[in-house]
Amino acid sequence: MSLLEVNNLKKIYKTRFGGQEVEALRDVNFVVEEGEFVAIMGESGSGKTTLLNILAALDKATAGKVVLSGMDLSGISEKEIATFRRDNLGFVFQEFNLLDTFSLEDNIFLPLVLAGNNYKDMRDRLAPIAEKLGITELLKKYPYEVSGGQKQRAAVARALITDPKIILADEPTGALDSKASDELLRLFSEVNAQGQTILMVTHSAKAASCAGRVLFIKDGEVFHQIYRGENSNETFYQKITETLTMLSGGGNR
Repeated sequence: MSLLEVNNLKKIYKTRFGGQEVEALRDVNFVVEEGEFVAIMGESGSGKTTLLNILAALDKATAGKVVLSGMDLSGISEKEIATFRRDNLGFVFQEFNLLDTFSLEDNIFLPLVLAGNNYKDMRDRLAPIAEKLGITELLKKYPYEVSGGQKQRAAVARALITDPKIILADEPTGALDSKASDELLRLFSEVNAQGQTILMVTHSAKAASCAGRVLFIKDGEVFHQIYRGENSNETFYQKITETLTMLSGGGNR
């Protein structure tokens, strides 16, 4: 079942001086099925971040449509957009985006507090997530008291606690060492296996090799895509690196 549909998406920016137009996205089309784990890759300037911002309802497309669970994002009013994000999207960022003056627990609770949930409901929701992510003993600590990997696990808990339709992850391993990166990717694979849909933008072929499908963006459009199928992470990693080499060399689809 299709959860996310991106149809003929186009984004044009005008430069501040001279009014020149820059085409960040040209004609992007793809579908994400419910329960998929999809990675998006491409060179810097290819349009990945612009695409993610539009999917996150942080930016509006110049043309085309983004439909999530049958809802056209362009039809959501500015007044409703924050509620839409909170109720439908989970976010995991490279820089964690945790508030240093809040404990990990309070950082995780924040979207539920904004939604008006009561404390007991929040605690009941958090308990199994914290146990799964291995952060139960860390919840009363503050971000500056824990490691980067532990911060990122708290950020994943914050993304999961609202039971989002889709998690949007922007370079989630970018600020982590190799051990913490491996642990985060293992967690992503586990929550995806339990049915959570994930869309991840990454420069890392290793991170992308944990996904079930990889979309490659070049010059503002989907240039190519590959599926994991029955391949191991190692074999899929090799296919990803070969495709990236083709992309950088200007190869055909």
